[in-house]
Amino acid sequence: MARYTGPDCKRCRREKTKLFLKGSKCNSAKCPLEKRPYPPGQHGNARTKESEYLLQKREKQKAARIYGVLERQFRGYYEEANRKSGKTGENLLVILESRLDNVVYRAGFAKSRDAARQTVRHGHILVNGRKVDIPSFRVTPHDIVEVRPKARDLTPFIVAQAEAPEHTSPGWIEVIPGQLRVLVHRLPTREQIDTLVQEQLIVELYSK
Repeated sequence: MARYTGPDCKRCRREKTKLFLKGSKCNSAKCPLEKRPYPPGQHGNARTKESEYLLQKREKQKAARIYGVLERQFRGYYEEANRKSGKTGENLLVILESRLDNVVYRAGFAKSRDAARQTVRHGHILVNGRKVDIPSFRVTPHDIVEVRPKARDLTPFIVAQAEAPEHTSPGWIEVIPGQLRVLVHRLPTREQIDTLVQEQLIVELYSK
């Protein structure tokens, strides 16, 4: 399976914004973007002409990197969003938000989406009582997502329970920290998605 194995912080520098790929490090003084707020590479600090196409491409790359999705899968999500009624860009973000790894991350059970993907792949997550080890699995309204009882004594989940009072989850899910359980009440609206992405630029890119 193809996947990115390089430094996550280079991706943030490439997009010139924090993608929050490294958990708590992104909010600390150790974040490389704080020291070098320009793209990586020999000519990273040089001025570049930002064409309309470049802005659209960068916005698509930003969204794909935030959610940890590769190009082929991202394109598939866009085509699905385009077939749905409503605004294509908003539909796309709702699809990305409803991924199981994102729900685990939003619930505070993992420090980053990368960590959430690993948690799901290792079989630590149940959906409606059944083990699901596919990070791209999509939740639906009224689903119950929870950590397997056998895994609740693992350090990451003990830490998650301890830090639960400081964690804020989006309104479309309800987190029960004591049971390491998430109730999916509904799919999110655009107003409930705080991802800093201009989805209209992505739509314009794929519409060409």
